[in-house]
Amino acid sequence: MSEAPAGILGVPAPEWMDDELVMLQDMATRFLENEIAPNYERYEKQEIVDREAWEKAGATGLLCASMPEEYGGSGGTYAHEAVIAEALGHVGVDGFGIALHNAIVAPYILHHGSEEQKKKWLPKLASGEMIGAIAMTEPGAGSDLQGVKTSARKDGNHYVINGSKTFITNGQNANLIIVVTKTDPAAGAKGTSLMVVETDEVEGFERGRNLDKIGLKANDTSELFFNDVRIPTSNLIGAEEGLGFIQLMTELPQERLLIANQGIAMAERALAITIDYVKERKAFGKAVIEFQNTQFKLAELKSEATMARVFVNHCVAEHLKGQLTPTTASMAKYLITDLQCRIIDECLQLHGGYGYMNEYPIARMYRDARVQRIYGGTNEIMKLLIARSL
Repeated sequence: MSEAPAGILGVPAPEWMDDELVMLQDMATRFLENEIAPNYERYEKQEIVDREAWEKAGATGLLCASMPEEYGGSGGTYAHEAVIAEALGHVGVDGFGIALHNAIVAPYILHHGSEEQKKKWLPKLASGEMIGAIAMTEPGAGSDLQGVKTSARKDGNHYVINGSKTFITNGQNANLIIVVTKTDPAAGAKGTSLMVVETDEVEGFERGRNLDKIGLKANDTSELFFNDVRIPTSNLIGAEEGLGFIQLMTELPQERLLIANQGIAMAERALAITIDYVKERKAFGKAVIEFQNTQFKLAELKSEATMARVFVNHCVAEHLKGQLTPTTASMAKYLITDLQCRIIDECLQLHGGYGYMNEYPIARMYRDARVQRIYGGTNEIMKLLIARSL
């Protein structure tokens, strides 16, 4: 490739991108190119990434980079997680579920867990000994988190969890799962609590099938079943029951920003490989790049991606200052993922028939990108949240 995907737009590095983060970007890219990419076809076929790959990522420092060093992390910020997440997209190994593990699961424990919980779980997440998942979605409750039916009933010094979850990222590999439960079904949102289930320590927990998805095949996405699963009351996240919905609302803006980071990275890669392709591919005796339609289409896509990149960098800067609003995070999530899917669709078109062949990276991106507009709250829900700010 003639130009690194990250540099295809020519946008200057944001102020928050310091020398340490540049080194992390280089290290993450090398690790993913050398350790994950050569095995990625196998991961896609087996529909799960080997646990050994997670442990190697932990040993390299790519797990829990934003967690404090006292809990086994690297002492970084969300900027570190953004760099790692975007490296996944630039290398083309989007199904390796470390971004969710790092920037979604671990922060719930850091921000809302007790000191004992942080010391117990974060070092294991940082090493890869534990793989994290968060179980929100249910067969009858997707973006509507208030509709959760999974219950947690207190029984002495334990909770007894019953219910089922679906579409859970890292669902087959995960051995630490944050479960969204109802501790008081009559209290609506105020009856929601988050619980940690250590799957190796409980009975009654079952993993359903590894779901057969359109894309992101390398990521294990599963149904989970909780049948009288008993966990100690010390596994409740928060000082008391009923704080789960507040905790979710506190962390969801970062999740939505993370999706935007992943989206812009994949869009940059799509542009980079397509520009290379149209320079080499001949039609009617000349390179496809020489046709005005190709030039105009790529000019449009590069312009839109450049605006999107500037916005994403701005959102990261706001988040690092603690000033990213839920409304702006929703804008980033919906705008970037809509654009990501459109850019990839147009880039596939410029590949012609070859773009529809699985051996070409653009075909995998086309499949992998589509879910971005659904998870983390559908883009329709994002528009609803933005409309409330009007």
